[in-house]
Amino acid sequence: MQRWLDAGLVIFGKTNTPEFGAKAVTEPELFGAARNPFGLDHTPGGSSGGAAAAVAAGIVPVAGASDGGGSIRIPAACCGLFGLKPGRGLVPFGPTSGERLQGTSSNGVISRTVRDTAGLLDVIAGPSATSPFAPAVPDGPFAAEVGRDPGRLRIGFHTASAINPSPHPSAVAAVDEAVSLLTELGHEVVAVEPPCDDEALARDFVTSWFVYVAAAVAAAQRVFGVGDSGFEDDTLVLAALGRTTSGVELSDAIDRRHLYIRALADFHAEHDLLLTPTLARPPLLVGELNTPPPLVAVSRLLLRTHTAGLLSRIGLTDQLVSKNLSWVPYTQLANVTGRPAASVPLYWTSEGLPLGVQFVGPLGSEGLLLRLAAQLEQARPWAGHHPAGVGPPYAEMLMR
Repeated sequence: MQRWLDAGLVIFGKTNTPEFGAKAVTEPELFGAARNPFGLDHTPGGSSGGAAAAVAAGIVPVAGASDGGGSIRIPAACCGLFGLKPGRGLVPFGPTSGERLQGTSSNGVISRTVRDTAGLLDVIAGPSATSPFAPAVPDGPFAAEVGRDPGRLRIGFHTASAINPSPHPSAVAAVDEAVSLLTELGHEVVAVEPPCDDEALARDFVTSWFVYVAAAVAAAQRVFGVGDSGFEDDTLVLAALGRTTSGVELSDAIDRRHLYIRALADFHAEHDLLLTPTLARPPLLVGELNTPPPLVAVSRLLLRTHTAGLLSRIGLTDQLVSKNLSWVPYTQLANVTGRPAASVPLYWTSEGLPLGVQFVGPLGSEGLLLRLAAQLEQARPWAGHHPAGVGPPYAEMLMR
């Protein structure tokens, strides 16, 4: 924030997020649901859903966002925008915390153009005095990458995942069209198997996530002196699951990240980038992920009796993971491994809803991702895709 202010940006305000950023949709009970400007019955994604909705609606040209499991890329894909998740540590969190979610979370922006993201990344990238380590930064500005030739890249792609072996036909079509465009641009694009078991990765990811929510709730209770009534039921369930996670289970989940890092490194030894859909389905309807009333009743009973840990034993945890991640099974890989990744808005469904594609790069590939995204943006410009009520004058203003 201070770096943005020092650069002369005008801070407009805070946009809507789910409670503690804990969901891939933005429907908090306190503020109500954020809605997708391309279809008001649909979600703009989450957790940076309000940020993406504000940019897509023409309220602001760029919005700050963070990404702990896809929270930049998912809303960007839902709202027809460009979203880059920087690699681990490139953008510091400080001064109050060195890393969030054991390093899986990154700060960045959501914007309408690659140029805007590159320019804002130049403002916020680089270590601070309180950073836990000094990441490698390029010799020149990220903005200079826009317009540079990315060269001929070898890109591996897949659409199916262990969490969702049958993604929506629109998600498959989005990748197919991206493959065709990349081939036209001279890149080598080949079908591959997923680099690692994404279902096992997701379980390790949510193990850490549950513990994070438990710690966040505990911290809020200490600071604000609130009881359980100050939180949503779903948040309390996640926190209860986090409290029942043992230190050994958490440590094992964190240690297994190195397995995924090695698997992705092996993939990148033969391929410059990994291409997947960003979403396995078009943007969901608002309320589609609401917890069913019977499960709400069971959860409240278990919370009152301090036996919420039973949720995992009776299989409800698996249902929770499957329901919430089956439409976004591709994004957690970059978070767990700390690699940069970007969602590029190359596809709109027949109903007019955006559905992006994701590129995952190796360590230090933010510049490469920007070069390729800018090449794709020039070949298939997306800034002209506007929701109803956001017309060309806004786009012309942005491009000046």
